[in-house]
Amino acid sequence: MLEPRQEAQPHTQPPSQSQPPSQSQPPSQSQSQSQSASAPQSATGFTLRVPAEEDAWHWHRVFDHPKVMEFHGGAPAELSEYQELAARQRRHHAEHGFCMYSMVGTEGEADGAVLGFTGAQPWPHDWGPVGEVEIGWRLGRAYWGRGYATQAAHAALEAVRAAGVRSVVAMVAAGNERSVAVTRRLGMRHAETFRTPSGREGYCFRLDL
Repeated sequence: MLEPRQEAQPHTQPPSQSQPPSQSQPPSQSQSQSQSASAPQSATGFTLRVPAEEDAWHWHRVFDHPKVMEFHGGAPAELSEYQELAARQRRHHAEHGFCMYSMVGTEGEADGAVLGFTGAQPWPHDWGPVGEVEIGWRLGRAYWGRGYATQAAHAALEAVRAAGVRSVVAMVAAGNERSVAVTRRLGMRHAETFRTPSGREGYCFRLDL
């Protein structure tokens, strides 16, 4: 995903997740429970749900790590960016039957924790693959290296396929070898190398469904 900052590695620990900057507690979680039933099936170690209001708070916290944001603007995003993203994904799911889903842990110390997001959305820019559906993923640093991104992307692709979409793209920043590896595990092919309006180089991968 190449949207600025908002919109998925040496072994370091992420910042403490006990409290986010300038936030005390997330909103009530009642909404997330009601939305999980319409998300794709669960996978080993996590489940997917349509983003609830409080997920913006969780994303803001779990993505606050320089390694996570390296290819997403390099600096932490504002909470308001994640709030807009979560609201937009709820609209996408209502309109299209798929979205960028929140990933929620189901095992061990991650049980109940928001791990990140993965899924699909209509390409949100006026450059690049306009009119196509983009898949993407982003995980908190503590959850890298477990195969979660690939598992979650496979599950999300089933929702996209069920909605009648016949192909998807993944837009990956040059140098993001972890995401390139995910596209390969998904069976995607490199379609072109591109530059963003700001001049950053990236790769467009495609997959027929």
